[in-house]
Amino acid sequence: MRHNFLFTCLICIVATTIISCNENVSDMGVQIQPEGDKILVDTATIYLQTSNIEIPYIYSKPDSFLLGTFFDPEYGTLHADILTQVQPPVDFKFPEGAVADSAVLQLRFRSWFGAKYDPMQVKVYQMNKGKFEYSKSYKSNLEVSDYCDKSILLGERIFSARDVSVADSFRIYIPLSQDFVQKFSKVLNTVYTVENETEFQDFFNGMYITTEFGSASMLYIAGINLQYFFHYTYKYPQSDSIVTVKVAADYPYSNEVRLVNRFERPDQHTILQQINAQQGMNFISSPANFATQISLSLSELRNKTNTNGKKLLFNRTMLTVEIAEPNEGTLPNPLSQSLLLIKSSSDDRFFRTRELPSDTCAILSNYTYRIANDSVYYYYNFDIARLLTTELSKTDNAVENLSFNLVPVALGYDASGNIIEVKSQNTMTATKIKSGQNGKNSMKINVVYSGF
Repeated sequence: MRHNFLFTCLICIVATTIISCNENVSDMGVQIQPEGDKILVDTATIYLQTSNIEIPYIYSKPDSFLLGTFFDPEYGTLHADILTQVQPPVDFKFPEGAVADSAVLQLRFRSWFGAKYDPMQVKVYQMNKGKFEYSKSYKSNLEVSDYCDKSILLGERIFSARDVSVADSFRIYIPLSQDFVQKFSKVLNTVYTVENETEFQDFFNGMYITTEFGSASMLYIAGINLQYFFHYTYKYPQSDSIVTVKVAADYPYSNEVRLVNRFERPDQHTILQQINAQQGMNFISSPANFATQISLSLSELRNKTNTNGKKLLFNRTMLTVEIAEPNEGTLPNPLSQSLLLIKSSSDDRFFRTRELPSDTCAILSNYTYRIANDSVYYYYNFDIARLLTTELSKTDNAVENLSFNLVPVALGYDASGNIIEVKSQNTMTATKIKSGQNGKNSMKINVVYSGF
């Protein structure tokens, strides 16, 4: 019995010693590590100030072009017209003895907003003053009078978006004047090549296409083509018969020439006052209408991410922009699919020089959604960790507030799906978002940061 008791006591002593050693080993690193060497990991929330701002212009580089006038009681009036050059057929020689007959301007459109059958009047004028330069970026609020004095009317037509009198009602044919046909006949004796193509633009600057009445329809123009009809004759080889051939030469808009989609917002300032009265929301609307400006206090950011002298690293800094009233799929103002968060000071340069997104200047996000409590929430997410790290690391810390613009954009992709172009949205979109002053869910950034 004594032997068993001593054996049991020995086992208990060994077990206690092993447990004590294990506890000491697990704590050893913490006990040895100096307090100043510990890595700090923490979170912070920064609330933002937001405001609605007017977009006076965008740099016009459209894939499709708006034409018409449309009034929306919430987002205001948009008047859109077009100033465009056309390209001559390169290396084309008219047959000997060709005689001009007529000319037609063809506008092809993909779709329209608003009323199907409300009439619109389109007028086409010759650009008889300034000429576009191919390599220059043009603003969408340019002065028409710098390029056209509206003294040379080439043609006009009244129609509706769904013109039941025309079989192909997605095309508008505007007959051009006989005076134009005769003046344009210089081309019958000229061969334009790649080398002398600019001579054509000197001869014919282009056209100003605008609408004179109608405020209920807006067309998406996908193609512009000036068709110049002519005829020529020749003698049939094996008889004395004279054959007359009637054909047309095409002078289209293409990427080789310049087009500017001009936007005018006559009531923009009045509408801005109306939307500012709507508490808790900001507005983003295109084309060239409204953006949301965001202000971030850098001093508050520094105070809330104080690491007591340790090096600051932002692990994750997420700005979530919540959509207040999703209107995806509705017309005339569908939701903007893509927004660009860009430093306000870089906005003009970014679009003028056709830059691509950078996580130190401009960050892109497409809207997405989540489901919670049987409800669907739409939002945009922007991770601005690197951008803030870059701003705080600058030697000049005199800047108190960092300002961003939230603007709607359209994207271009290559064959592999990579983004190769970001440009201002030139179609009609509208997005309401929860503002920095929203009582229930104010705009904010959630920061995860480290100090080491």
